[in-house]
Amino acid sequence: MNLNRLLRYDFNLLICLYVLLEECNVTRAAQRLNLSQSAVSKNLSKLREQFDDPLFNRTSRGLHPTAKAQSLKPGLKTLLSHIEGLTVSDDFHPATSDRRFHFALVESAYPLLLPRFLGEILDAAPSITLDTEAWGAGTFDAMARGEVDFGITGKDLNPADAMLTLMPPKGIVYEELYQDHQKVIVRRDHPLLSRPWDLDRYLKQRHIQVRCDGSDRWLLDYKLAERGLERDIAMYVPDFNSAASLCTHTDLIFTAPSHFAHAAAKQLDLVVTTLPEPLPPMAYTLFWHQSQESDPGHRWLRQLIISRCRHMTEIAATEENK
Repeated sequence: MNLNRLLRYDFNLLICLYVLLEECNVTRAAQRLNLSQSAVSKNLSKLREQFDDPLFNRTSRGLHPTAKAQSLKPGLKTLLSHIEGLTVSDDFHPATSDRRFHFALVESAYPLLLPRFLGEILDAAPSITLDTEAWGAGTFDAMARGEVDFGITGKDLNPADAMLTLMPPKGIVYEELYQDHQKVIVRRDHPLLSRPWDLDRYLKQRHIQVRCDGSDRWLLDYKLAERGLERDIAMYVPDFNSAASLCTHTDLIFTAPSHFAHAAAKQLDLVVTTLPEPLPPMAYTLFWHQSQESDPGHRWLRQLIISRCRHMTEIAATEENK
């Protein structure tokens, strides 16, 4: 370790650089850092000199980071997270904490899971910030780097099926939140509702498919492929709400988790029907990195989330039998 080189860098400047990379705006960065805009501008001048790079270019939409600045962001996040871990207290007081927790969520978690715990979290910890982003192919790597605190997405319960869809890497810990089954959503008066429902008829329908975790294929598609079968996908969309909405205006059908299907049907006046051949249940699952296990704030938040979601499996099971 070259201590002389490290001593040349002002740690506060690195914090300033990271906030500028997040905000790409001097005014907002100054507000977060409790500094004046002129102080942030002076810090930026020093950073440009230290890194021998402009770091940001001014545009009509604010600051645009250079390639050099973008390459620094992951390392800065890891560094600051590690330093925060060294300085964090052994105690966590929700009522006075102003921590920011980063979540990566599959889209359906917003209407299904967040209402189960969000209100209680913000009541108990009124000054914390929850920063969310879409679950994606790089989420586990982001957890390992300390950029994401929690992830929530679906995980198949059968180990053989999980190998096809989602296997967390070493160092990732997870806890099941609740189990759910797949249902089919269609518009009211859809032609398929007037005749017997079987697999052949299901496959002949035109389907809407949501891209989940960056993939066009779900467990259902893998199971059908094992039998040499496939669905006729007419349209791919990025989120569940868009898929359900499109069903109200077309004869397209949408296969979705039961809890979402019933909620969307109630809101949009759709009809929910069972799959012609049921699939094993999947589980909405909370993921985090093992390096966060002993962090008191992280532990408080994940325990609250887990405890508030446990009863949802019973709700889903009741709806599955309707």
